[in-house]
Amino acid sequence: MGMEILELSVDRAVGRMPVEGNTQPFGLMHGGAYVVLGESLGSMAASLHAGPGRMAVGIDVNATHTRAATSGMVTGVCTPIHLGRSMTVHEIVVTDDQDRRCSTIRITNLIRDVG
Repeated sequence: MGMEILELSVDRAVGRMPVEGNTQPFGLMHGGAYVVLGESLGSMAASLHAGPGRMAVGIDVNATHTRAATSGMVTGVCTPIHLGRSMTVHEIVVTDDQDRRCSTIRITNLIRDVG
């Protein structure tokens, strides 16, 4: 999918991916590709929050696609909505090269002990 992680911390995760190679048959960015980017960023940020000996497990993801990217790159910026002891919620805003919002993804992760 060509995903590249640009920034990763508990408070903010940023990644991008090319539109080319991630399109549906009409040449538009595939909605599932937006979700892959968003879920990846949200899960990685949740895992950092969970800390050593704990893991983040996705339990819900949803997306609203508001614009279709047709070329270039899309960038996802992930910020926490809730960082709890047992659950996290993140919002990921995906924009195109013109900084227009294309998709908004929300992911909820359950925090569990490893093993």
